[in-house]
Amino acid sequence: MEEVAARPLNQRGHTVRRVSRRELLATFLGASWAAAGCRDEEVPDLPPGRLVEPSRTVGHRIRDGVGDLVSRAGEMPDEDWQTCDVVVVGGGVAGLSAARRMVMSGCTDFVLLELEEVAGGTARGGMLAQQACPWGAHYLPVPQKENGALVSLLGEMGVLEGVDVLGQPQGAEEHLCRDPQERLFYAGRWYDGLYLRAGATVEDRRQWARFQQVLDRWSAWRDRQGRRAFTLPLAGCSDDPAVTQLDKMTAAQWLGQQGFDSPRLLWMVDYACRDDYGMSVGQASAWAALFYFVSRRVAPGSTGRPFLTWPEGNARIVRHLAGMSGDRLRSGEAVIDINPVVRDGREIVEVVSLASNGADERVRGYRANRVIMATPQFLTPYLVRPWRSDRPEHVASFEYGSWMVANLAVDQRPAGIGFPMAWDNVFYDSRSLGYVVATHQAGEDRGPTVLTYYYPIVDESPKGGRRFLESIGRDEWADVVLADIERAHPEIRQLTRELNVARWGHAMIRPKPGFVWSDSRESARQPWRGIHFANTDLSGVALFEEAFYHGTRAGEEVLAALSISHQSVL
Repeated sequence: MEEVAARPLNQRGHTVRRVSRRELLATFLGASWAAAGCRDEEVPDLPPGRLVEPSRTVGHRIRDGVGDLVSRAGEMPDEDWQTCDVVVVGGGVAGLSAARRMVMSGCTDFVLLELEEVAGGTARGGMLAQQACPWGAHYLPVPQKENGALVSLLGEMGVLEGVDVLGQPQGAEEHLCRDPQERLFYAGRWYDGLYLRAGATVEDRRQWARFQQVLDRWSAWRDRQGRRAFTLPLAGCSDDPAVTQLDKMTAAQWLGQQGFDSPRLLWMVDYACRDDYGMSVGQASAWAALFYFVSRRVAPGSTGRPFLTWPEGNARIVRHLAGMSGDRLRSGEAVIDINPVVRDGREIVEVVSLASNGADERVRGYRANRVIMATPQFLTPYLVRPWRSDRPEHVASFEYGSWMVANLAVDQRPAGIGFPMAWDNVFYDSRSLGYVVATHQAGEDRGPTVLTYYYPIVDESPKGGRRFLESIGRDEWADVVLADIERAHPEIRQLTRELNVARWGHAMIRPKPGFVWSDSRESARQPWRGIHFANTDLSGVALFEEAFYHGTRAGEEVLAALSISHQSVL
């Protein structure tokens, strides 16, 4: 990511329309929050900070055309092209996992090209006030034993410790999220857990109990082949129509059909959809909503798997994966062209990249037997040369949501009424997802810390959501963040000494109705002329488990294509 100063222009250089503070808070936090937090139009003093952005300059240059750079590569003599077995494009979790799988089987003649200076994609972390913190994904549930590939990875890292009485892997205590894990702010005080039990009516409790019974039934359900309805990775899920029909309606429609109308239950399901998908209960498919609640249950009556977490979030896993690639990982090198060609009677793939160091740009060329594109599908028509003029139909089905993430360095923990500070702290009456505490896992309950705040842009139009995200700068976002948090912590502005903001324009694939079980998703994962595809968007849900699966799968596809002996771990 590049660090940029706050500015009155959006990333495309268009002037941003100035809105009043009241409009701003009403838009992002709702009219009631704006009225309570905005007695006048003067913006209170803000802590210093900056935008910490994914590198957009090269990305937008690729979008707008890179013919001049590709021409420069075409003029390079043959000896300036590097030849290798494999080029991996993209150093997120999928790309790093593909590289790991190849290394495990002795395939080491590859390069992994990553646009950013640091690998990890939306699982990357950072430092603020000398404290590690996440800039995206911040936890991973302990996998079930059936997910052997992921269990093996976590075993390599030393974060698992034996199995329980059911034979399920257990997380090592120092890596399991310590108590208290979650709390919810409602009507002026904090409560334990995320389902609001305080003040629940008899009908609220009845519907919550019935909802759990529905989840238990789906947890126990098996098709004729013994497959579960919902499991991780998604490739193991049943494709029986009794399950896939849930993908044809929204979660809100399914809840209505089931007679669920308790406001607290509806909030819980809506929170789940916003948390994992960046979508509302009226946007996400019913299949995706149930997948959230059921896929990590071992059996009926059980809860989800315990969480593994670290101060820097899933960047801890990224660091382990990146280490396996060694110097084959080339960061700060953006792929700008991928072109299958025939040379000397055989088909290879030519890859052109742009390595930038300030004003110095260097075009590089690679000739590979295979390419793994571990980038989101929306990039393929810009990178794969034949697809620029003949875009595959399936690409249009992939939609991505936007997120804002803020890291706040505070001098001490903010106070609160009710249940004590937890790792995950959620506001009931907010459009945000609240904040996590970076030092919670370290057992430090006093003194300075970093709070990581998450805000999904829940918009009917993904493109409109991205414009929405980028329509305001660091200072405006900082005011939104602080106005939201100060309803629970009135002193937050005085405690915050630095507040940095990241805007993720294509953060998460959106599992809209009809997408997860669509032909488009299946088509997108099929290899094409020596190019293999690997990204979490190929599952339709943006989860670490899915990115790891697709990276591992694509790595095994390439091993098979290169006739390298291996035994599948999937």
